[in-house]
Amino acid sequence: MRKFKNNQQDRLPDPKFNENLVTRFVNDLMHDGKKSLAFKIFYDTLDIVGERMKNDENSPLDIWKKALENVAPVVEVKSRRIGGATFQVPQEVNPERKTSISIKNLIKYARKRSGRSMKEKLAAEIIAAYNEEGGAFKRKEEIHRMAEANKAFAHFRF
Repeated sequence: MRKFKNNQQDRLPDPKFNENLVTRFVNDLMHDGKKSLAFKIFYDTLDIVGERMKNDENSPLDIWKKALENVAPVVEVKSRRIGGATFQVPQEVNPERKTSISIKNLIKYARKRSGRSMKEKLAAEIIAAYNEEGGAFKRKEEIHRMAEANKAFAHFRF
């Protein structure tokens, strides 16, 4: 059986906001099983976002959710081999995968930023993504450009 349905485990919501998405983000942020440290980094990051975005009427959690939404790609390209040639076929992204990609890109580009601590780097990347700029947003735009360039191969869809 090539493609099997992965059974997702139920994640417990986080203690502060009671959100499953926060737990999912923290699980990706975590290094070497240090979940409490990852939660501390995330909550401190939201405090920093709240301080920097005082004039915005949204809460820091809403700003973070909007940032995740802004870096989530709608389409992506997948390789498909047809008659000896490999084509990049554009496809819509599954909603579960969309959030996964956005979380991973936000964390990846936050780690690449220069700064003192992960809290500050992650806060800067969240604010940049909220304002539709920054590394994670550029990555989304790049994925969309690739899909647009390979639109001619859309009829090879799986």
